[in-house]
Amino acid sequence: MKQVYLDNAATTSLRPEVIAEMIKVLSEEYGNPSSTYAVGRSARSLIEASRKSIAKQLNASSSEIIFISCGTEANNWIIRSAVRDLQIKRIITSKMEHHAVLYAAKQMQKEYDVELEFVNILPNSEIDYGHLEQLLGDEVPTLVSLMHVNNEVGTELDLKRVADLCQKHQALFHCDTVQSVGKTEIDLKEIPVDFIVASAHKFHGPKGIGFAFIRKNNVLKPMIFGGEQEKGMRAGTEAVHQVVGMAKAFEISYDKLDEEREHIQEIKKYCQSKLQEVYPDVKFNGNQTGFYNIVNVLLPMSEEKASMMLFQLDMKGIAVSRGSACQSGSQKPSHVLSEFLNETDLKKPSLRVSFSHETTREDIDILIDVLQSV
Repeated sequence: MKQVYLDNAATTSLRPEVIAEMIKVLSEEYGNPSSTYAVGRSARSLIEASRKSIAKQLNASSSEIIFISCGTEANNWIIRSAVRDLQIKRIITSKMEHHAVLYAAKQMQKEYDVELEFVNILPNSEIDYGHLEQLLGDEVPTLVSLMHVNNEVGTELDLKRVADLCQKHQALFHCDTVQSVGKTEIDLKEIPVDFIVASAHKFHGPKGIGFAFIRKNNVLKPMIFGGEQEKGMRAGTEAVHQVVGMAKAFEISYDKLDEEREHIQEIKKYCQSKLQEVYPDVKFNGNQTGFYNIVNVLLPMSEEKASMMLFQLDMKGIAVSRGSACQSGSQKPSHVLSEFLNETDLKKPSLRVSFSHETTREDIDILIDVLQSV
């Protein structure tokens, strides 16, 4: 039975070049990067070369890149430190954010009594930019936290527009870019965002490693204490092979961005057209464009069929999800879809199908065949 992997928004496969690079480091570079002798200095040089490589792709300074374990850690660190150390009194976010942002913001409200406001969501799943500007009109020290690409429906934020609005109103702007970094161009010289975050496993790198971009004029304090690693901002011995693997994956993602994006866009169009052939009443959740590697489809079938659909797809070797992998065990309606779908549509089955450069038309054909048999 052919395994069909269509959940690349949850995680991606490791590129062979990344595996080879990591094995080389694991085999040859065992030194502690904090040690001052030659073996340690060699490991340190690999980390700093990786930092420069990542910064170059984003048009940032290497001193602005901090290595962390994942996007969740980075989101929590930035939100907590902004409130605790930068005197933020209000957080503006949306109810469609990843729970790593939503729960962190609510925790800050509980611990520090910060004001928590949610920007309105339009029926097409986009934020109401007019409402955001209205909220920013209040002169309160504010952190705006809005994701670049929604992990469930693919709705893309106008990053430059929000960054300019925040700059105009002297608000800090934190953007969860976990779903977009490595998949689209982000020029941090042109876009005045204060903080972005990334997880390597979203762009064909290893799990357990990511990075945060912290613009120079924002001095955060650590959440993890101990050693002086990462400029004193994150204690703990660095996993050199993870860092190098992430940098390699990042470099390849941008080297091949144009050709792989074109392929994935074609696969997405093919998937949508095949779904429309089989289900004339099918709807696609989110806005009409959406990010190029995600389709969230509302299927016109009964609740009874829906309850067994994911199980049957899994039995046939097809990996898709109903939403965020972090919430895949929950039977509650998606908190993202709940923001813009009506009650009737919310009860119908929605599938998130997400693609990579490895996805083929054959994969889509197998998915469609199995859906028809449900």
